[in-house]
Amino acid sequence: MFLSIVVPCFNEEEGIHELYRRITSVCAGMDLSSYELVLINDGSSDKTWSYMRALHEADNRIICINLSRNFGHQLALTAGLKIASGQRIFIIDADLQDPPELLPAMMVRLDAGVDVVYGQRIKREGETLFKKKSASLFYRLLDRLVDIDIPVDTGDFRLISRRAVNALNCMPENHRFIRGMVTWIGMRQEAFPYERAARFAGTTKYPFVKMLKFAFDAITGFSVKPLRFASYLGVGAALLSVFLGAYVLYAWCEGQTVPGWTSLAVIMLLMGSCQLIVLGIMGEYVGRLYIEGKSRPLYVIQEVLAGSSKRSDT
Repeated sequence: MFLSIVVPCFNEEEGIHELYRRITSVCAGMDLSSYELVLINDGSSDKTWSYMRALHEADNRIICINLSRNFGHQLALTAGLKIASGQRIFIIDADLQDPPELLPAMMVRLDAGVDVVYGQRIKREGETLFKKKSASLFYRLLDRLVDIDIPVDTGDFRLISRRAVNALNCMPENHRFIRGMVTWIGMRQEAFPYERAARFAGTTKYPFVKMLKFAFDAITGFSVKPLRFASYLGVGAALLSVFLGAYVLYAWCEGQTVPGWTSLAVIMLLMGSCQLIVLGIMGEYVGRLYIEGKSRPLYVIQEVLAGSSKRSDT
């Protein structure tokens, strides 16, 4: 069995050697014909790339991909999946919150005929209450909005068969939500419950603004329900306008004076807000079409350091 381990890295100089030690230790205890460790440097500003080069020089099973700038976690992972050539592909983040020691047990599931074994968190250590609550809210909101059943409390930590990765690599969209894309392809998929540890070193690379953008990509990439919400909002505003118009007409017929500018200002603000919300939602989808229509490459690779490990496309 030839295995590929794909690890996107962004400013992970403090933990990359520990990552290498733990992954190689796990692989050494498994029945593998060979394996490759694909490290992707996503435009790091620290010594991550230098450390990758040093690891590659010491171990030719390591493939190092240096992207020309920071393209983001999902596109860095896409670059790694394109280059990985193993019969099975293990995706893990460099922060070691997802234990590589779970790989042998996940391999057993694929031996039984499963195509995707995804890690499902039952406990999250070392994260703030806000991060835990916002993540929980995001997954449950996503479950209600999207048109496919994306498992809750999951990340990109998973083991995937070659045929599942081949299907994933055929999906060219720019705004990528890979855990949703993997769910979309179907095939046989199973959850693997585990407890997520705290980061080994460094700080999170997903602050609130990035998390919010990631949430928008996930929702707009797999659902048109926000557009339907915009339509419902427009219908609701129109009905409200009809009722207000009927009230004004009734008051005029009764000889009453409709008082003040305050109510008029409130109505104008309400209608203007509804219009802006609708335009914003439509703009999000139009913007995605604009970016996809330009057909630019998803990422640019500046340099690849590849060893002499055995490769297989089967």
